[in-house]
Amino acid sequence: MPATVTPSATPASDRPSPRQHGVYDALRAAVLCGDMRPGEGISETRVAARFGVSRTPVREAFRRLADEGLLRIVPQVGTFVAPIQLSAVADSQFIRETLECRTVRLAAERAGEADVAALAGLMDRQRAAMASDRHEEFFTLDEAMHAELIRIAGRPAVWDLLVTVKAQLDRVRVLSLHSEGWATMILTQHERIVDRVAARDAAGAEDAMREHLRTVFAAVDDIAQANSHFFEK
Repeated sequence: MPATVTPSATPASDRPSPRQHGVYDALRAAVLCGDMRPGEGISETRVAARFGVSRTPVREAFRRLADEGLLRIVPQVGTFVAPIQLSAVADSQFIRETLECRTVRLAAERAGEADVAALAGLMDRQRAAMASDRHEEFFTLDEAMHAELIRIAGRPAVWDLLVTVKAQLDRVRVLSLHSEGWATMILTQHERIVDRVAARDAAGAEDAMREHLRTVFAAVDDIAQANSHFFEK
């Protein structure tokens, strides 16, 4: 690529618009948290009216969500919330474990005092959310902690990649938070990860992260059985 070409040279028409982002983010969150359930139909016209936009950004948001496996677009029939695919969950787990175990080692090696303080602040907020049974907030703070660790590792683009490939796994993670005692266990694992990073223990941080990431995957069969209407038959 010529040196004179920069990201800013990308045609505006090829970049998602703010309106598209708003529609995409809202619909994605609704699917992930279970407000929109598998098989539920979704209309371009109704979504456009809800957000006060034309159907073009809605159509693009639908396409992105379909690419992530969150929606199914059936030509001449309609668009529907897709079920959770166990094969996609397994792929997401493999990618996430491969990348995050590596990056948490880097985070432990590179973390400064300000980084450790930022992680401690996120942990305080997680404890407060869990104490009040604010599951959606806890999930958001869980995501923020993982993103912060990758930022500390100096690989922020890795998080951008993970967000695009872990959607099906995230749906399982959200379902797991409603199981008794689950959030407490996850919080304890987060504390161990952060403690190892704060101690600059790279090997210990990697071990703690691997144990944490495998927790949901190890329980996926039980989660699927308890929430069978969310999963592909």
